[in-house]
Amino acid sequence: MRAGFRIEDASLTHVGVVRSENEDSHVSLPQAGIWVVADGMGGAHDGRFAAQTIADSVAAVEPADDLELACERVAAAIHAANARIFARSRELGKQMGSTVVALIVHGGEFVVMWAGDSRAYLYRDGALIPLTRDHTMVEGMVERGLLTTAEAADHPMRHILARAVGVQETLEVDAIRDTIVTKDLFLLCSDGLHGVLADDEIAAILGEDRHAAGDKLVSACLERGAPDNVTVTLVAASEPTLLALSGTAP
Repeated sequence: MRAGFRIEDASLTHVGVVRSENEDSHVSLPQAGIWVVADGMGGAHDGRFAAQTIADSVAAVEPADDLELACERVAAAIHAANARIFARSRELGKQMGSTVVALIVHGGEFVVMWAGDSRAYLYRDGALIPLTRDHTMVEGMVERGLLTTAEAADHPMRHILARAVGVQETLEVDAIRDTIVTKDLFLLCSDGLHGVLADDEIAAILGEDRHAAGDKLVSACLERGAPDNVTVTLVAASEPTLLALSGTAP
């Protein structure tokens, strides 16, 4: 971050109410300015393997001196995970994979990379701004004008991914880049959060108390029955005098 900013982060994950295994993984490397959330698919063991493979690959990334190099290293780690998951899938004769969303912060700028439907949001000046677009079959139909946003919200195929890490031999990762403003709050999450809470509900919780937001987001999902694993990572850019974010997994 540029001089005067302070990075505070908090990550929480919960198995939810219905699932017996947590197939989500996350990694936080605040010294390197890297945060990742991955949501595995393919069954309890295989989904967990896929998501953890991504987390392990990114966790091994060495810190970089500039944003471009940091992004190159994170992208390389994601592609390496894709190759390992795909090879494992062929070895076992069954499909497995994982979503991924990554936040890279350096020198007053940020980059978000993603594949699948795990999301990144930016909460700025009271507004929740989606930074990612889901790679799902239904979202593709919305983009082509075949479905309205309202129809997509309740579509029975809305969770079917059009892109994920490890599903194919090659992977395309989308990315955006922008500048950071003081008091920006980034949210990375699996669909266990945004599939249960609407964007306006997420925004309301983030606006109440950002220091307790992680716990409140997960608790709100649990109160709704949390049909999927829930993973939340919050990353705040603030002045050094502001209090740190805090949160512990329920």
